[in-house]
Amino acid sequence: MILYLQNHNLSEYLSQMIENFIKNYLNHPKTYDEMFLNSENYRNHYNNFINNFSKESLENLNKKEELAKKLFMSQGITFTVYDSGEGIEKIFPFDIIPRIITSSEWSFIEKGIKQRLKALNLFLKDVYSNQFIIKDQIVPINVIYSCPHFLREMHNVNVLHDIYIHIAGIDLIRDHDGTFYVLEDNLRTPSGVSYMLENREITKRLFPDLIPQCGVRSVTEYPAILYKNLMALSPRAVSNPTIVLLSPGMYNSAYYEHTTLARLMGVELVEGRDLVVKNQKVFMKTTTGLQQVDVIYRRVDDDYLDPLVFNPNSVLGVAGLMGAYRKGNVAIVNAVGNGVADDKAVYTYVPEMIRYYLNEEPILKNVPTYQLSNPDELNYVFQNINNMVIKKTNGSGGYGMLMGHAASEQETEEYKLEVLKDPRNFIAQPTISLSSAPCFINGKLAPRRIDLRPFALNGPDGISIVPGGLTRVALKEGSLVVNSSQGGGSKDTWVLTS
Repeated sequence: MILYLQNHNLSEYLSQMIENFIKNYLNHPKTYDEMFLNSENYRNHYNNFINNFSKESLENLNKKEELAKKLFMSQGITFTVYDSGEGIEKIFPFDIIPRIITSSEWSFIEKGIKQRLKALNLFLKDVYSNQFIIKDQIVPINVIYSCPHFLREMHNVNVLHDIYIHIAGIDLIRDHDGTFYVLEDNLRTPSGVSYMLENREITKRLFPDLIPQCGVRSVTEYPAILYKNLMALSPRAVSNPTIVLLSPGMYNSAYYEHTTLARLMGVELVEGRDLVVKNQKVFMKTTTGLQQVDVIYRRVDDDYLDPLVFNPNSVLGVAGLMGAYRKGNVAIVNAVGNGVADDKAVYTYVPEMIRYYLNEEPILKNVPTYQLSNPDELNYVFQNINNMVIKKTNGSGGYGMLMGHAASEQETEEYKLEVLKDPRNFIAQPTISLSSAPCFINGKLAPRRIDLRPFALNGPDGISIVPGGLTRVALKEGSLVVNSSQGGGSKDTWVLTS
């Protein structure tokens, strides 16, 4: 098969190995492929990559894939899956073919995420103070008050610099026509940034010349930007504030990330037992005595932060922490109570938030979403359930979903009964044909579905978005679920300089 790249015969550029790969590459029908424009043409921004990649032999590619696995294992780049009560540590699957994004596409994504985060941050400030958005009937009061992550304990808490969302991971997908959609907003304790950083380091080892030759923007500034933002949040006017990363501990599925970020920023990694509250101030226990803590980057969920306020059985948090937080003696990142803004039922109203708070039209689209607490929408979804994905409003990790096109009749009927018990806890969305990208699987190029999680950092100087993010891959053939706990993996994400 003859392919054309910028109107030139690809045989001038590609080795026989690459040509054989392409002959066997079968695009998913009615799916946007990130590399292939159609069955006979590449997208132009993959030119440099293909020209360099074509010099690799199949034997070398197999060796590079094996080396990647060894590097991930030797560096402890793993995640934990909890199944049947047992924690199983696994290597995070990594595909050696990068996902490439043009500079113009990235500019569009960047503007859209910044706009979205500004509105969501204003929403959090409003919903925990004057609640104008409820009084003006933009967001229904019952949607807010029925959200389990709306915390009355945060009402009128003075949050430093009015920044609630310090770190966000916004999940983006592409439909069959290439349109970007926001799938969900992760505003509580978003994870995955360590894999973004390690993916880049692994790619540098595997293809040391490719990144500079292709003009790829760096992602390594993330820890420095985060550290700078954390320093600026100190309630005390001291030159060297004490910053800690609060982790649930080594049995948490993201513990590798906690240790990596603490190391890269040069801050202490602590657990709840390492901290104590005295006189409404937080202190860290050290060998030389107690040291006052100014900023806590917490990776512990709200429910477990303070047993005196939330879950009384929690051993992961610190008794009295909320008192110190309300007093303004410690900054907590992200702010407590952010879950009301990334509840999947509230997600529906984000475009209206943008119009309401910013007087702008949304740049990034929402996926059409049906509120199952609405009887008419519930009825419509049930009638068209084979074309729907139904999710729990506070679910995560790809669990608890019904993929209508793939579910059996029995599974569908059982799920309907579950929905009817409490429709507020579920939303439905039409099945989106996630974009695909070539992956190196069993010595061949094969299309697999992907999404993208860019990471945004919000500080006193504004919002910074590291050019790239975590591209997650549904490695199971035919799957639309990219979560690592459901058999997904990731690949390096390249944003081009021009």
